[in-house]
Amino acid sequence: MTTRVLLVDDEELLRVAFTMILRAEPDLEPVGEAADGESALRLARQLRPDVVLMDVRMPGTDGIEATRRLLQESPRTRVLVLTTFDLDEYAFDALRAGASGFLLKNTRPEQLLAAIRDVAAGEAVVSPRITRRLLETFAHELPSASGGHDGDARLRLLTDREREILLHVARGLTNTEIATATRLAEPTVKKHFGRILSKLGLRDRVQAVILAYETGLVRGDLRD
Repeated sequence: MTTRVLLVDDEELLRVAFTMILRAEPDLEPVGEAADGESALRLARQLRPDVVLMDVRMPGTDGIEATRRLLQESPRTRVLVLTTFDLDEYAFDALRAGASGFLLKNTRPEQLLAAIRDVAAGEAVVSPRITRRLLETFAHELPSASGGHDGDARLRLLTDREREILLHVARGLTNTEIATATRLAEPTVKKHFGRILSKLGLRDRVQAVILAYETGLVRGDLRD
């Protein structure tokens, strides 16, 4: 099955380079290029890409607003944001807007290809610890949960075990580490996490971590 990719960046050379990389892969198809957010939205409506590589800093409609609007119109599309710095406030805002992860613009070709395939398969392309670094760096921007996490209706949908696993995810643990901490088999952890996503209506691990912070389940002063 071929994954259709839309490239969005105001740097033409970057778009050309990424297009060349994608064309060399039999399972990836670059279907279009856009230099700004409005063009990206227009092309996404026409081309129905599976994955969008989205620059966050562009003139006019930036990548954050474009991501938000694109996912409202096409929830099944996956967005990977492109950024220059690994702790970029714009990248964090794009994750909150629904992006499934972020990549540095100078990422190696093999990392780019793996990231596209991962998000196309429904995974998030931000390692748990990178996600945590992002959230803790910009934790002051998250709305504080009123009444504590016990009073949040969303979390009341979870069992005690599911809430425990969500807490471990938000603290940056991998599935393997969660399995060790909870004395569960790793496939069991994955099943629990799948139920968490389903119950809370979340797309991926990134959104789960953000929700854990937003609801107050996790505080910004966590330590390693």
